Amino acid sequence: MSIFSDSEIIKRCKESEMIFPFCEGQVREVNGNKIISYGTSSYGYDARVANEFKIFTNINSSIIDPKNFVSKSFVDITTDVCIIPPNSFALARTVEYFKIPRDTLVVCVGKSTYARCGIIVNVTPLEPEWEGHVTLEFSNTTPLPAKIYANEGACQFLFLKANETCKTSYKDRNGKYQNQTGVTIPKV
Repeated sequence: MSIFSDSEIIKRCKESEMIFPFCEGQVREVNGNKIISYGTSSYGYDARVANEFKIFTNINSSIIDPKNFVSKSFVDITTDVCIIPPNSFALARTVEYFKIPRDTLVVCVGKSTYARCGIIVNVTPLEPEWEGHVTLEFSNTTPLPAKIYANEGACQFLFLKANETCKTSYKDRNGKYQNQTGVTIPKV
C-alpha cells in the first residue's frame, strides 16, 4: 500500500473528479484575511467544512442509541461560525464531494489548528467506490465553547492505494451512506 502524493491527487482529480470542487494548491487567505488552510498538500487533501451544522443538545434528555437514533438530539443551524458548547459535539459536512476510486482507501486526520484548541475531528475511513459529502464530527473536549469556521479547512484526507483492487467495494455492497449529500445522522 502506498500514499498518494500531491501529483497523484491532482492527476486523479483532473481525470475523474475524485474531489469536487477541487483546489490544486493550498489556500491560506481569502480577500486578505488569514484562514484555516484547505486544498492539496504534499500527501493529502485538506477539506473544508460547509456551513450546515447539527449541534448536539441534551434538552430533550434522549438516550443516544446508534440503532435507534433520535434526530431531535440535534439542533440544525446554517452559519459561517458554529459555536460548539463545552464538552459537546456537532456534526457537519465537507464542502467537497468525494468519489473514491476502487483501488483506494481514504483515512482522515484533524487539522493541527483545531487539535491544539482541544477540538477533535473524527471521520471513519472512506471505502473503495464510496461517494458523497463526508459527514464530519467535531468534538469540543474543552470546558469552554469552541468555534468552527465554515468554508475553511477542517481535516486532511490521506489517500492510500491498495496493492491489489478489492473484490467487493462499498458501492457493490450498496452501503447505507452511499451518495450522501447533507449532514447525515446514524443509520442501521
